[in-house]
Amino acid sequence: MPDTESPVGMAWYRPEQWARLLEVSSDRVELEGTYEDWVAGAKKTLRNFLINGINAVRVDVDVDELVRWCGKRGLEIDGSRATFVADKVRIEAWGSNDEN
Repeated sequence: MPDTESPVGMAWYRPEQWARLLEVSSDRVELEGTYEDWVAGAKKTLRNFLINGINAVRVDVDVDELVRWCGKRGLEIDGSRATFVADKVRIEAWGSNDEN
Protein backbone atom coordinates (compact mmCIF):
# COMPACT_ATOMS: atom_id res chain seq x y z
CA MET A 1 0.00 0.00 0.00
CA PRO A 2 1.44 3.43 -0.93
CA ASP A 3 2.61 5.80 1.78
CA THR A 4 0.25 8.75 1.32
CA GLU A 5 2.07 10.76 3.99
CA SER A 6 5.33 11.16 2.08
CA PRO A 7 4.95 13.24 -1.06
CA VAL A 8 6.51 12.28 -4.35
CA GLY A 9 7.83 15.29 -6.20
CA MET A 10 7.14 15.79 -9.86
CA ALA A 11 9.15 18.34 -11.80
CA TRP A 12 7.04 21.13 -13.19
CA TYR A 13 8.81 23.19 -15.81
CA ARG A 14 7.97 26.71 -16.90
CA PRO A 15 6.85 27.21 -20.50
CA GLU A 16 9.34 30.02 -21.08
CA GLN A 17 12.19 27.74 -19.93
CA TRP A 18 11.37 24.66 -22.01
CA ALA A 19 13.84 25.49 -24.80
CA ARG A 20 16.57 26.08 -22.19
CA LEU A 21 15.83 22.72 -20.55
CA LEU A 22 16.20 20.97 -23.90
CA GLU A 23 19.42 22.90 -24.54
CA VAL A 24 21.11 21.84 -21.29
CA SER A 25 19.79 18.27 -20.95
CA SER A 26 22.15 15.53 -22.07
CA ASP A 27 19.15 13.27 -22.68
CA ARG A 28 17.13 15.83 -24.68
CA VAL A 29 16.19 13.23 -27.30
CA GLU A 30 14.24 11.42 -24.57
CA LEU A 31 12.23 14.53 -23.66
CA GLU A 32 9.11 15.69 -25.44
CA GLY A 33 9.81 18.07 -28.30
CA THR A 34 7.32 20.69 -27.18
CA TYR A 35 6.22 22.07 -23.85
CA GLU A 36 2.61 21.28 -24.71
CA ASP A 37 3.43 17.61 -25.29
CA TRP A 38 5.35 17.51 -22.01
CA VAL A 39 2.43 19.07 -20.08
CA ALA A 40 -0.03 16.52 -21.51
CA GLY A 41 2.20 13.65 -20.37
CA ALA A 42 2.90 15.23 -16.99
CA LYS A 43 -0.81 15.71 -16.29
CA LYS A 44 -1.47 12.07 -17.20
CA THR A 45 1.30 10.95 -14.83
CA LEU A 46 -0.13 13.09 -12.02
CA ARG A 47 -3.58 11.57 -12.56
CA ASN A 48 -2.09 8.07 -12.42
CA PHE A 49 -0.30 8.90 -9.16
CA LEU A 50 -3.55 10.15 -7.63
CA ILE A 51 -5.52 7.12 -8.85
CA ASN A 52 -2.93 4.87 -7.20
CA GLY A 53 -3.06 6.78 -3.90
CA ILE A 54 0.35 8.38 -4.30
CA ASN A 55 0.70 11.85 -2.81
CA ALA A 56 2.34 13.61 -5.76
CA VAL A 57 3.23 17.28 -5.63
CA ARG A 58 4.29 19.61 -8.41
CA VAL A 59 7.75 21.04 -7.84
CA ASP A 60 8.53 24.22 -9.71
CA VAL A 61 11.87 23.82 -11.48
CA ASP A 62 13.93 26.83 -12.44
CA VAL A 63 16.27 25.51 -15.12
CA ASP A 64 19.16 27.78 -14.10
CA GLU A 65 18.86 26.56 -10.51
CA LEU A 66 18.88 22.98 -11.82
CA VAL A 67 22.02 23.70 -13.85
CA ARG A 68 23.79 25.15 -10.78
CA TRP A 69 22.66 22.24 -8.56
CA CYS A 70 23.93 19.64 -11.04
CA GLY A 71 27.17 21.57 -11.58
CA LYS A 72 27.96 21.61 -7.85
CA ARG A 73 27.51 17.85 -7.76
CA GLY A 74 29.28 17.03 -11.02
CA LEU A 75 26.10 15.59 -12.50
CA GLU A 76 24.84 15.68 -16.05
CA ILE A 77 21.41 17.14 -16.56
CA ASP A 78 19.50 13.97 -17.31
CA GLY A 79 17.80 11.61 -14.89
CA SER A 80 19.43 13.69 -12.16
CA ARG A 81 16.46 16.04 -12.64
CA ALA A 82 14.46 13.59 -10.51
CA THR A 83 17.12 13.70 -7.78
CA PHE A 84 17.00 17.50 -7.87
CA VAL A 85 13.22 17.41 -7.40
CA ALA A 86 13.46 14.85 -4.59
CA ASP A 87 16.03 17.09 -2.88
CA LYS A 88 13.67 20.06 -3.14
CA VAL A 89 10.81 18.02 -1.64
CA ARG A 90 13.05 16.84 1.20
CA ILE A 91 14.21 20.39 1.94
CA GLU A 92 10.60 21.60 1.94
CA ALA A 93 9.64 18.85 4.39
CA TRP A 94 12.70 18.87 6.65
CA GLY A 95 14.29 22.30 6.35
CA SER A 96 17.14 23.94 4.53
CA ASN A 97 20.15 22.23 3.06
CA ASP A 98 23.56 23.88 3.42
CA GLU A 99 24.71 22.39 0.10
CA ASN A 100 22.33 24.47 -2.07
